Amino acid sequence: MSDTFARRREKLIEILRDAGLDGVAFVPGANFTYLTGLNFHLMERPTILFITATGDISAIMPELERLKWSASFGQTKTHYWQDKDGYQAAFAAAARDLAGMTIGVEGQRMRVFEVDSLRQHLTADHVVDMEQSLTGLRIAKEPDEIALLQEAIRISEIALEETVSTVRAGQTEQEILNTLNMRMLAGGAHGFAFGAIVLAGGKSANSHGSSDGSRLAPGDPLLIDFGAMVGGYNADITRTFFCDHVRDDHAAIYETVLAANMRGRKIAGPSLSAHDLDEAVTGVLAASPFSDLIAHKTGHGLGLDVHEAPQIMVGNMASLVPGALFTIEPGLYRENDIGVRIEDDVLITAAGARSLTNFDRSLRVLKG
Repeated sequence: MSDTFARRREKLIEILRDAGLDGVAFVPGANFTYLTGLNFHLMERPTILFITATGDISAIMPELERLKWSASFGQTKTHYWQDKDGYQAAFAAAARDLAGMTIGVEGQRMRVFEVDSLRQHLTADHVVDMEQSLTGLRIAKEPDEIALLQEAIRISEIALEETVSTVRAGQTEQEILNTLNMRMLAGGAHGFAFGAIVLAGGKSANSHGSSDGSRLAPGDPLLIDFGAMVGGYNADITRTFFCDHVRDDHAAIYETVLAANMRGRKIAGPSLSAHDLDEAVTGVLAASPFSDLIAHKTGHGLGLDVHEAPQIMVGNMASLVPGALFTIEPGLYRENDIGVRIEDDVLITAAGARSLTNFDRSLRVLKG
């Protein structure tokens, strides 16, 4: 595994050189873990990994993390600090090591107090946001990453089938959610990609709503958005079902979303840009009688983060590269009536694309 992380850091060095930067500072999160294999909490104690364009590694580390850090990076120059002393001396010492360098930071991850401390000791113009450059670091998934994602998806799909096969009118959203979570853990999940979303009836139109004691009634749509986590990698799947029977207008909305999903999976490939994929998928929705019910882009990258590059949206002209893994999740939402989303996890290959999710997409009525 050490060769894996060394190879990943070499990829980072190429990104730094292309960006004209001398180094980068990471706080705990997906990039930190991707480059080191270590998972630290993002908490009130600043914990920062520095990697320079020459390959040097150093760190600012709370004393209570010494054993964990030193077990893997015992020879790395590390500035430890104690709670009683505060962390500014560690920042000052790290800045002396980085004197004269221009350092990039994760603009969407690093907190204000950490950026302020870096700028105080390195000077403000030597600390810059390199979030956009870093998007290329984890886009192309390696075989071991894909294997973990496939396992997370496999566990998720089995858990979903085990859950919906027992769903009946009168159950609460929370009861269905609890069953789903238990099934994922029993199936081997290490945890959950995010707090699963189970929404019944008109609540399904709130695409990121919260489950509660609302009861599923005959004729209700039931939207389930969830994913298992395995080895730090996250599945993200959505399916929409109907309880006992389905109205004609609801069925028409469902079939429109399904057509958009099918269109995206059919045309996705390395010759296409994220912009073009979004336009094609959203175009199916926009050409339907339900164009006013569109609420979001087509999808997002998936891996160590549930939402990461590439964003499948208008304006992202980057080509989809082999190894990119992302969601295709068109949806239509009519307030207080129905929400339908069909979400698959799709891998770009040299020849085209392959959906890693295989759960049935056809309209399904659940009858308890």
